[in-house]
Amino acid sequence: MTAPGENLRINGERLWDSLMEMAKVGPGVAGGNNRQTLTDADAEGRRLFQSWCEAAGMTMGVDTMGNMFMTRPGTDPDALPVYMGSHLDTQPTGGKYDGVLGVLGALEVVRSLNDLGIKTRHPIVVTNWTNEEGARFAPAMLASGVFAGIHTEDYAKARTDLEGKVFGAELERIGWVGEEKTGARKMKAMFELHIEQGPILEAEGKEIGVVTHGQGLWWLEVTLTGKDAHTGSTPMNMRVNAGLGMARVTERVHQIAMAHQPNAVGAVGQVTVFPNSRNVIPGKVVFTVDIRSPEQAKLDAMRGEVERAAHAVAAELGLGCSIEPVGHFDPVTFAPELVAVVRAKAEALGYSHRDIVSGAGHDACWINRVAPTTMIMCPCVGGLSHNEAEEITPAWAAAGTDVLLHAVLEVAEVVS
Repeated sequence: MTAPGENLRINGERLWDSLMEMAKVGPGVAGGNNRQTLTDADAEGRRLFQSWCEAAGMTMGVDTMGNMFMTRPGTDPDALPVYMGSHLDTQPTGGKYDGVLGVLGALEVVRSLNDLGIKTRHPIVVTNWTNEEGARFAPAMLASGVFAGIHTEDYAKARTDLEGKVFGAELERIGWVGEEKTGARKMKAMFELHIEQGPILEAEGKEIGVVTHGQGLWWLEVTLTGKDAHTGSTPMNMRVNAGLGMARVTERVHQIAMAHQPNAVGAVGQVTVFPNSRNVIPGKVVFTVDIRSPEQAKLDAMRGEVERAAHAVAAELGLGCSIEPVGHFDPVTFAPELVAVVRAKAEALGYSHRDIVSGAGHDACWINRVAPTTMIMCPCVGGLSHNEAEEITPAWAAAGTDVLLHAVLEVAEVVS
């Protein structure tokens, strides 16, 4: 017997109640959450999660990066565990579901297995990864990156926030430095349930996104240098306008992304203008270009085209131009055998579904480097995320968690 029948479902009402209870921890100002990593609110959310897991019979392990691992034992103590989870930290103006659904959905899977007396050969572990968002301590997916060997622990613990507070000291301050060596655990597989953070599933009326790939990205910080000058008294043909250069590069980024369709996106995001005065022509502009694709060749091509375009615009306008990569990861191909399991379970449960590429980075993207991994997505209203107005429905949450339940049971092997 590999999995119980299709009639098995999680307790959707209990899951929703848990989501709403966690949302009371670190409330935002507009209905969402501000539970940034390593804050007192993060510590409170961790303690609540711990209490729920221990009440469900799980035992806790914590590693030196503060990653939480809550274990439901299997019948074979030598069998590699099956992991599921996401993150509890939020953006400063975050929603109630981004990351949290993956953690509490995984907890609900365990609670449902307990209710039904179902045993598995492989242990099942529910995980809360530290600092997925990267909102307070950049980069994002920091602790899962240390787990997967992407970052060193020294690098991670030396990260600082805007106030100069240090990651390692803040982790110690809130009391969540564990004793386990980060990355020492071995996994049979990992599943991450997450909201889509985009509009595709809702627009197409699909209940489940079967995530096949994760986009790779480049963040390029572009600095254009011209000359500050009076807006009113400097003739148009005598200006060295860094703001105009940024505008032209912004348009070129859009054109480059459109030329590489499908499965390519690009935009200018963070912008700092100097001297940022209403009657001074900008003498310097620093801005980030964010380009993404699940296809390595497209991603590499777009980076080259963006850099050439920026230098060409600068030369045309007499601007100085420098470009520094400030963020990068390669595209991710999730484990095909796990993707097939998720697709089959969505089909068997009668949920409408489609294959989808994750447009955002997730802990699963790093864990995929060290263990077979995949993701399950549910819709979110209007595709809105990283916003306090982020919303999903109880039915969507339950459907995604049902698929998670059946996929995990398939891999963890039900013992009859």
